[in-house]
This record gives sequence, structure tokens and C-alpha cells, in this order.
Amino acid sequence: MIEISSMAKQILARGSIKIRVVRSGMFQQLTFAVKRIKHGNIEYTELMTDRQVDISELTRIANEVGLPVEANNGKAFPNGTSAVDFQNL
Repeated sequence: MIEISSMAKQILARGSIKIRVVRSGMFQQLTFAVKRIKHGNIEYTELMTDRQVDISELTRIANEVGLPVEANNGKAFPNGTSAVDFQNL
């Protein structure tokens, strides 16, 4: 398990965050909600939105906030991490 940042702790306490993302060449504010995901025999925490976001943008967001991020079209983890690192948050 990794040490999560103070920003990630604040997001987890609030339950959601609005993040500025680039979609179709335009900046937009999207709400990402904290979700518990069951994957096999582990359960982990991630941020989720119901919109489509480019994978490169999801990777940027995951690295900035320090939590996994999922959109309709994909999922991204911060560099060097996996679902196991975000168990029990």
C-alpha cells in the first residue's frame, strides 16, 4: 500500500471533486465521484465520471490527484501503482 497525498485524502473525505479536463479540444469541468470497486477478491477506491475522457488525460489526472481514475472509455492508475495499492482507503 502506498502513502496517499493530502489532496487525495481531501477528495476521499468530500466524496467527489470537480477537475478541469480537455475534451474534444475544449476545457471542461467534470465531476469525479469516489467509488468503491470490487475486482476479484480485492476492493479498491477510485474516482469515476460518466463521460468519455482521453486516456492521456485520465493518466494526467491520476498522477495529479494520486488516485485511480475511470471514465466510460477507460481507466488509469498513477504511475507505478495498481489496484492493490488503493485497497482499504
